[in-house]
Amino acid sequence: MSSPKPLPKYRNRKAASQYLLEVWGLQRSPNYLAKLAVTGGGPAFRKANRTPLYEDPGLDAYATSIIGPLVRSTSEVQNVAQPKTTGKAESHQAADLDTETA
Repeated sequence: MSSPKPLPKYRNRKAASQYLLEVWGLQRSPNYLAKLAVTGGGPAFRKANRTPLYEDPGLDAYATSIIGPLVRSTSEVQNVAQPKTTGKAESHQAADLDTETA
């Protein structure tokens, strides 16, 4: 007879923020996690009515996705992350290119 599978532990935003700080050294406020829940790019979560709930594996996956590789010097960093440019300015540029070619 196998032992029952342990239930996942859910954390609210405040506890998720604390977990990221204590386990990964990442300072992400509950408000920032809320912003990421709206804009995307944050850890996966579930909703229980209005309450977002985070699981440790999702928080771990988020942390590992934003932490770079281990290097011994800044000259070893091959791919410097470039900020993504999205928004109105980019769509206006695309519209300008369309009108120039027409």
